[in-house]
Amino acid sequence: MSNFLRNIILLSILAISFFMHLKDFSKDLMSIHVWRQTQTQSTIINFYEEDMNILHPRRNDRANGDGIFRMEFPLMQWLVACAYKVFGNHLFITRVCMFIIGLFTILGIYQLLHSLFRSTTLSLMGAWAFNFSPCFYYYTINPIPDNLALCCSVWGIAFFFMWQNNQQWLHLVLAGVLLSIGSLCKLPFVVYYIVPLFFFGLQLFQKKLDGKKIISAIVLFTPLVLPLLWYVTVMPQWNGNMIVKGMFNNRETTNRIVEFLLHNLISTLPELLLNYGSVLFFLAGFYFLFTKRAFKDSRFLLMLAWSVVVLIYFLFEINAIGVDHDYYLFPFYPLLFMLVAYGAYHMYNSNVKFVQYLTVLLLLLLPLTCYLRMQSRWNPELPGFNKDLLVYKTELQNAVPKNALVVVGNDVSHFIFFYYIDKKGWGFHNDELTTEQLELMIEHGAKYLYTDSRNIDADAGIKNHLDKLVLEKGTIKVYSLKKSSSE
Repeated sequence: MSNFLRNIILLSILAISFFMHLKDFSKDLMSIHVWRQTQTQSTIINFYEEDMNILHPRRNDRANGDGIFRMEFPLMQWLVACAYKVFGNHLFITRVCMFIIGLFTILGIYQLLHSLFRSTTLSLMGAWAFNFSPCFYYYTINPIPDNLALCCSVWGIAFFFMWQNNQQWLHLVLAGVLLSIGSLCKLPFVVYYIVPLFFFGLQLFQKKLDGKKIISAIVLFTPLVLPLLWYVTVMPQWNGNMIVKGMFNNRETTNRIVEFLLHNLISTLPELLLNYGSVLFFLAGFYFLFTKRAFKDSRFLLMLAWSVVVLIYFLFEINAIGVDHDYYLFPFYPLLFMLVAYGAYHMYNSNVKFVQYLTVLLLLLLPLTCYLRMQSRWNPELPGFNKDLLVYKTELQNAVPKNALVVVGNDVSHFIFFYYIDKKGWGFHNDELTTEQLELMIEHGAKYLYTDSRNIDADAGIKNHLDKLVLEKGTIKVYSLKKSSSE
């Protein structure tokens, strides 16, 4: 295949993705995992409006404090905030930035496959199929840090295999830097280091680890110091975060864990990660691994080690992943679509005409099956939270001064409500706001109450601290609060 034709096909993959997403670029945050999206977007906005120090990611549920809360290294959020400094505060800019990251991830999958298989056709099939993974398609324009982590990690592994092929130091340096950034942006991607670690371990075992390879290992692993330093510093702040302890802090029953496992295997994997149209390719990939004796390739052990470690990560976090957190499964993508690409390629090169035609038909159906599965994800009628926040967003934001501290609830996420009203202060959920708590909030500067709970504003103790109704939109009421007796 000529480079010109290859580039045309790659551009067509990117263009189709763009036009499929076009109608959703202008929409506000909504649907599955809007909790995580509003958390990420709020950090972006707070960088832009308050402090561009990358070490100071801030949340809105901050009481009267500074709101600094460090989880993953907020490189993606900070970079988008830099774009905001140029283009202004527009969610559209965030979506465009996410889309660009997604395009680079697609190109990274192509390059990774090409570095492994040296086949342009196979690599294009893999990039095409990956682009229409429903889960990837959905998050491609949504603000979550996993997008940049996946992109950097895929390219990091791609450059590592490129270095294996040509021994160019630049590729090794880029592999180390990008794998480090991927882990910084999202801790689970540290599992990708198993590939170079296992490679150099095999070299040592086979007594091939000469001075040049030792230097290569040092170059590759030195950037790992950065994510290690970051997470050692910030993880002690993660009180109650189940991600850290995983199954060591499991509170689910055995039956429930089995339900999680079966759901991810039977539903999430074929429906969201692969796309139903790619399932046959995925299964065929296993078949051809054995019939083509691919396991005799020296790199097969690297892929096997990678797969085992990613599966261990999955099993360790299964209680946190549950049936909903599909973006926790991003580390699986390169491995899944290696199999998809391998299976599709060998089906296409089959001597059976029916199999060839079926392969082409399934590849052509992938955009349609992806779209049909995901088209409801950006439905403003079912945003995944109190619809009145979306419908009356502007009125709710303008009801009180922007810098006023507010009390907000009910919102179990402690992010969604704050994002839509664009305020800072105290959050509560499940009607868990007592008179004593409200008094303390008022004493520390709370001026208004935003609530969609009639139990709260009807509570006798709470009512004593409500001054007047400022705004009522749908189920949401905004009250001014009486001044503290100490003022």
